[in-house]
Amino acid sequence: MTVISSAAMPLYLDHAATTPLLAEARAALLAGFDRWANPSSPHAPGRAARALLEDARGRLKAALGWAGEVVFTSGASEALALAIHGSALPLAAVSAVEHEAVLRHAGAAARLPTDACGLVRPADCALVGLVAVQQANNETGVLQPLHAIAEAVRGAGGRLLADCAQGAGKLALPDADLIALSAHKFGGPVGVGALLVRDWAMLRPTGGQERGYRGGTENLPGVLAMVAALEAGADWLDRAVALRDRLDAGLVAAGGEVIAGETARVPTIGAYRMPGRSARAQLIGFDAQGIAVSAGSACSSGSLKTSHVLAAMGLEPAAAGEVIRVSLGRETSAADIDRFVAAWAGMKDRR
Repeated sequence: MTVISSAAMPLYLDHAATTPLLAEARAALLAGFDRWANPSSPHAPGRAARALLEDARGRLKAALGWAGEVVFTSGASEALALAIHGSALPLAAVSAVEHEAVLRHAGAAARLPTDACGLVRPADCALVGLVAVQQANNETGVLQPLHAIAEAVRGAGGRLLADCAQGAGKLALPDADLIALSAHKFGGPVGVGALLVRDWAMLRPTGGQERGYRGGTENLPGVLAMVAALEAGADWLDRAVALRDRLDAGLVAAGGEVIAGETARVPTIGAYRMPGRSARAQLIGFDAQGIAVSAGSACSSGSLKTSHVLAAMGLEPAAAGEVIRVSLGRETSAADIDRFVAAWAGMKDRR
């Protein structure tokens, strides 16, 4: 009988890019495929599909504790684009550490600087217009002080857009006016998400479905699966805190550096520097050992270009080029963390 070493088994530590579909979401998705009618059709099958969609809308609001409105989208990227281009107020500023899904639409809007920990100063957000500041950074996990930022924005007559792709389904929603989320970050399927809108007056309708705020046939199976994933809860996060602390301590003991380690971070994401070894070399080495991690955002890690997030935090290009992201999920165990730390230490010591 052939014995397979645990070191050869795949170890997935890239849950911030996407995380496995939950059993509850898979069941809801398959059930949704059986209710295949277009929710916008006026006939009986369409009306039945519409009833399911509206029930899911209410369930999503209940699961998130959201009292405002909901526009179902294809994911956070579309939700952010809808918010920016459909906002009744022009985009005034975005944080310098936003996801590319925001920055690609930012145009001439001001870039809000951050300190060395990647935090935006609330006073800088006191602007008239739409201000975009994410909840949890997708590369470092750093949590922005969104309560204070929201107060500053509203005090100046502006509105706050929060990218909550990495926080929704794990953390409480921030006090924002517009919130983007994506199902596949918390155990739902890819290709579905939502834009939460505090009041319809904040968004210009463009025609089409979703009460005229988004065109395209609603993805009923995806929405049902997304809601099922949210309703599954996140009671595993306390364990994730302990695991990420274990990871931080293990890599520091092995000679590594935790990026923004003294700052509040979402429990599932950590960024780590291995002095003297490039992120590209690390990814290749870990992949050869069956370990999946990333260098920054999954949307840009394929190019391995210098991280704009780390640059905004003041890291020199050489140091920034030695940083990888490790992100945890429901399935991550202490044994997984120990295996990764051992692999990391072995790679650092190998010259």
